[in-house]
Amino acid sequence: MDMNEQKILGMSKCCFAAVVGICLIGIVIGSMSDFSINVALANKTELGAFFATYGSYLSYCLYPAAGMCLFMGLRAKGPQFNALAWALLVVGCFMAVYYSNGYNGEKVRQLFGYTAGESSPLLSVASWLFWVVLYAWIPFVVKRLMDDRNPDMLIAVGAAILVAGITADNVNLWLKQVASRPRYKYLITLDDPRSGFRQWWQMIPNLARGDDNFKSWPSGNMTIAAMMFALPMLTNALKNRSARKNAVAFGFACFYVAIYGYNRIHMTNHFLSDVCFGTLITYLIFSGIGVAFMKAVRSLEPSR
Repeated sequence: MDMNEQKILGMSKCCFAAVVGICLIGIVIGSMSDFSINVALANKTELGAFFATYGSYLSYCLYPAAGMCLFMGLRAKGPQFNALAWALLVVGCFMAVYYSNGYNGEKVRQLFGYTAGESSPLLSVASWLFWVVLYAWIPFVVKRLMDDRNPDMLIAVGAAILVAGITADNVNLWLKQVASRPRYKYLITLDDPRSGFRQWWQMIPNLARGDDNFKSWPSGNMTIAAMMFALPMLTNALKNRSARKNAVAFGFACFYVAIYGYNRIHMTNHFLSDVCFGTLITYLIFSGIGVAFMKAVRSLEPSR
């Protein structure tokens, strides 16, 4: 039986419904109790700060993995696609480094002792190279594990991850400006935190501008974390693929997203509704784009 038939991101429609349902339940609960949940759970810790900085690493590994899938698929199509294959591999690796540096680069630059205007620019370059080294091994591993007998599948998987990831990130950034919801960590600096609290639907478009204190909804880090739901689609393109491996990948993605969501509340960055919306929006974007690319692949297969 074709493992791609009736699947959404490599999993059954029941799994899709479960993720969507849990997110919706979280949104309802958060809409009624966002502030009180944060009062109960928010408590910054060093372990939480470490995870907040480096926890996105696993999700961003999907970008160089996607780049290698595209590379393998296009190279198999013929030498006329070699230049495009190399270009997309570089793009996949660059996106991981770019996003990691964009979201967490400040902490890494501090690790290297870089201070803008005071330290040598070489320290800033070193902080970029830190991310390059972290992701450099991914393409080599993916090349050994992926099944190159179906280049169209590899191209579809790689393209879906790249397109959906970039789309989800930009949709999230736009919605943050639309809502301009104050973060919990900003509210607790006020004399009366409740006086500045707003529900997610009480939007004041463009109030945030460049102020990160007003970019709570939806959670950008959950947009990153929810990328992991594409992992079963990647394992479905392995040489030794199986439904069991896809299920393990899906279970890991669920665990990872849940831990990440708790961390965002625990570290005073987001409310429950922010977390659930960030997850849901990204999951729907990945699901829609993933299904579209998989349908395109099946349309290219010879009739059986």
